[in-house]
Amino acid sequence: MKFYDFSAKEMDGQEIKMEKYKGKVVLVVNTASKCGLTPQFKDLEELNKEYKEAGLEILGFPCNQFAKQDSGSNKEIQKFCQLNYGVSFSMFEKIDVNGEKAHPLYKYLKSEAKGFLSKEIKWNFTKFLIDSDGNVVRRYAPTVSPLKIKVDIEKLLKN
Repeated sequence: MKFYDFSAKEMDGQEIKMEKYKGKVVLVVNTASKCGLTPQFKDLEELNKEYKEAGLEILGFPCNQFAKQDSGSNKEIQKFCQLNYGVSFSMFEKIDVNGEKAHPLYKYLKSEAKGFLSKEIKWNFTKFLIDSDGNVVRRYAPTVSPLKIKVDIEKLLKN
């Protein structure tokens, strides 16, 4: 299995195949609207504006598994992200990232890039960087600012 073999539903319920992102550098992030790290939406949007034309795609996946910090409906989450952070990158329906109901894409990502001590997602805003060939290049801890990933993104965009 590769990244391109998966699909997920966008906020409007439309099924999107990850193969749509072939040839792009992709940053996948599990998000939350009521988390101490929620301001990372601002930095993610900054990356999106700076690198989208160069081939970066950011995919946000809301998750309510960590301290119930994204309990709203998909519509409420989308409205929050747009109103508070001007999010224009792709946001998908709320999913589980851990456990038996974890989304298949996240099961794959975790198997390709394990975290510190385990493969489970430890908190909101864990990030996975995928190269333009669909390979999972790196996993970043929730506390790593999206802006600190710029160097890695730029390297992949140049290849």
